[in-house]
Amino acid sequence: MTTLESSFAPKRCIQEAFDADEHAQNLTRWQQEYDQLSPGSFYGRLDEVALETMQVFKEHTGQALRQDCRVWPESLWIGIPTTHQGSRINGQALGAGEVMCRPGGRDFELVTPERFDIYGLVIQLPALTAAAKRQGFSLDTHWHAMPRRQAAGDTLRAVSFLIERLLTSQTLAIASHIHQDILLMALLELLQVEQSSAELPPSYAHRKEVVDRVKRYVDEHLEGPVTMEELCQLTHVSRRTLQYSFTTILGISPLQFLRLTRLNRVRRALRAASPQQSVTEIATYWGFWHLGQFAHDYKQQFGESPSQTLSTKTL
Repeated sequence: MTTLESSFAPKRCIQEAFDADEHAQNLTRWQQEYDQLSPGSFYGRLDEVALETMQVFKEHTGQALRQDCRVWPESLWIGIPTTHQGSRINGQALGAGEVMCRPGGRDFELVTPERFDIYGLVIQLPALTAAAKRQGFSLDTHWHAMPRRQAAGDTLRAVSFLIERLLTSQTLAIASHIHQDILLMALLELLQVEQSSAELPPSYAHRKEVVDRVKRYVDEHLEGPVTMEELCQLTHVSRRTLQYSFTTILGISPLQFLRLTRLNRVRRALRAASPQQSVTEIATYWGFWHLGQFAHDYKQQFGESPSQTLSTKTL
């Protein structure tokens, strides 16, 4: 990880990482865990500015990811991807002109494609409520329940432009309260109109529950192989329904999910290993008995061998 501090803006930081889960820890005050889905070496960059009541950032991730996220409490996060294609929030595909929206203190899941860029705003709820009262805005009462929101193209372009200028300016010692007020007004415009979320197909709730049940089971039984038959019995669905559920909610098959989840867990274990632990010990603990195939799959997925990860792990 590389960290660079700028003297031109208050609490301004640029962070780079070459491991997905290390990158997940770089966003201030968030609780996150990232699993890498696409194969290859990872690169991530985070540009972040902390204002008095607001967190502003732009995140770049080079590989496709499944992200478990939680924003800090008593806050609201708005995420504005530079492209909507291939993005999912809580299993819902993001459509054109939509932004992501989640309250603090609640877990949510993102699936993001390769070469993904997203602008983020997190605002303290008391500050948002006070600003709405001052300006006479009536906020949408359903924003906390809707992971996706439609937004006017002009508003999105304006907010993205403001964030980009704030994060990339190298010459101005910014007046943080002015930038915060400008961004607050944009947020109020986005949140003032009550909207109905895009209608979900009747199958969505059932498929989401199937996937969630599998994820809970895998978290408890990941040290050993898990079969498709076990998962079908667990969820009381056919193989076809299990397949449809995963491709709808996560964009990958159940077998891909099992394989990638275990590989990502092994990578975390290697990075956190004690000096006495070996690659063989860690791999077999997580159910990889064919070590040659494991080493091949691991290098294909992460762009380095398991022994390289172990030798360069974070102490």
